[in-house]
Amino acid sequence: MKYNSVFDIIGPVMVGPSSSHTAGAARIGKAARNLFGKQPKWAKIHLYESFAKTYKGHGTDFALAAGLLGFETDDPQMSKALEIAKQNGLEIEFIEDSASAVNPNTARLIIGDDAEQLELVGISIGGGKVEITELNGFELRLSGNHPAILIMHNDRFGAIASVTKILAKYEINIGHMEVNRKDVGKEALMVIEVDQNVDDDILKELEEADHIIQISKIVS
Repeated sequence: MKYNSVFDIIGPVMVGPSSSHTAGAARIGKAARNLFGKQPKWAKIHLYESFAKTYKGHGTDFALAAGLLGFETDDPQMSKALEIAKQNGLEIEFIEDSASAVNPNTARLIIGDDAEQLELVGISIGGGKVEITELNGFELRLSGNHPAILIMHNDRFGAIASVTKILAKYEINIGHMEVNRKDVGKEALMVIEVDQNVDDDILKELEEADHIIQISKIVS
């Protein structure tokens, strides 16, 4: 296994007990909140395999709640996140799902409010690191370790070029990019990991690019 730094081995600064089941779960929850763009009013969380068997003992339940509340992995309030969620009007249902999963530490989060909802699948891969593997039915691979822009767009000629042209204008370097679509000519999803956080003014300009439907971002 290749390590990029000592923190890949010893894990993140965090509230325990587990980097995979606690810190990783918190980061999955926070990624869902960031992509939703606000705190949801409700969440249905399907837990698979190891997550489903040990989530109460390893703090996966309160960690996911903490992420949905926007807490960092080292927030001292994390262990009280379930109570804080109730106080903030966030209702959470945990479902021990018996279906198999590619990774044993897998969670499917369906979150929403009165107006909209979002569905996300995240896996905890160890050391507090996570990957987002599905968003609203689109397959993707998003690490959550770098700032990212997720762009829903119509599958039309020129859509990708209109986005990359704007990023180049502001000297924003793309570290990783992938595009997925459900069918030719229908909705598609661009996932772009970049080297720095993207200002809201640039996001607004991206929203006005050709064939763009919706944009959300994850900050580092």
